This record gives sequence, C-alpha cells and structure tokens, in this order.
Amino acid sequence: MAVRNDGILLAGRLLLASALLPAAIGRALNPSGFALTLAATGMPAPNAVATASVVIGLFGPLLLALGLLPRLVGLGLALHAVAAGLLLHRFWEFSGAVARVEQELFLAQLGLAAGFVLYAVTGPGGWSWQGWWHGVERTAPPAPKGPVSKGLAAKEPAPKAPRKRAAAPRGPRPDRAAA
Repeated sequence: MAVRNDGILLAGRLLLASALLPAAIGRALNPSGFALTLAATGMPAPNAVATASVVIGLFGPLLLALGLLPRLVGLGLALHAVAAGLLLHRFWEFSGAVARVEQELFLAQLGLAAGFVLYAVTGPGGWSWQGWWHGVERTAPPAPKGPVSKGLAAKEPAPKAPRKRAAAPRGPRPDRAAA
C-alpha cells in the first residue's frame, strides 16, 4: 500500500511542478516584460519582485519534483501562488467575459496553493530525495492475532515486559574529602 501511495505522491509532485514551469520559463525569458506587468499593477520595486518571482518559479518546481524541503517549498510556493493570483488576476477590476476569465485564473491559482499546502502537510513520500536520504523504512503489516486456522488452538505466550532496574538508594550524599 505504501508503494502505491509513494507513486501517487510522486505523480502529484510532478503534476504540480509541470503546472508552474511553463509560466516560470516564460517569465525568465522576459523578466523586464514581467516587471513592467507588475509595475502596471502599482507594485513597488517591480524589478526586485519580478526577479524573486522568477527564482521562486524556476527553483520551486525543481525542488518540488525532487522532493526536497517539503514544508518550506510547499508553503513558499503556496504563498507565491496566492500573491501571483492577487497581483495578476484582479477579476474585481473587470466586467463581463474578461472578469469571468480572470476569476477562473485566480481560482486556479488558489487551487495550486491548496495543492502546495497539501504537499507541505503530507510530505514527498518515499520516492523522493528526502525519502532516499532518510531511508524510509517499509514495515510489514502486523500479523493477525489468534489462531490462523481452526486446527490451531494453542496461543503463543505474550512477550514479557523488560525488567526495570532498581533505583539507587536515595539519601544524603557522603561528604567528599577535599584533596
């Protein structure tokens, strides 16, 4: 069952990364155009914000696909997705069909943010750099209790609890001679 979950988590990580990379590559190829877009929204220091967005947009999906730093990457990409949605898809400023398209794009950004939060909570799974590095252990499910078949009536003895060592006697400490 765990192997199936690891495969699903890997597929989810790759799908989330593939949703971000095309836009990030486009922004990286034209960072000044993206900075002008941000400046049009009234963003202070649009060049710095555009550079940070390009760095997050390029390296975040790579870290996501590899399964490195899941909490930091997941929460960072979630904040990035919400900020990008608020800055770039201001559907409340439009009317008609344009408002509807911008609203759908904004909600898609929120959906990505939800996926990143889920990634931060669940972790990358065993098929990731972190799973390999920490050596995720696979344990077999516990054996059923009781007799396996009707012919077995004998029960195995219960394992004994480890013996506790006697505590050292409490009392005043002997004075140590000063040397």
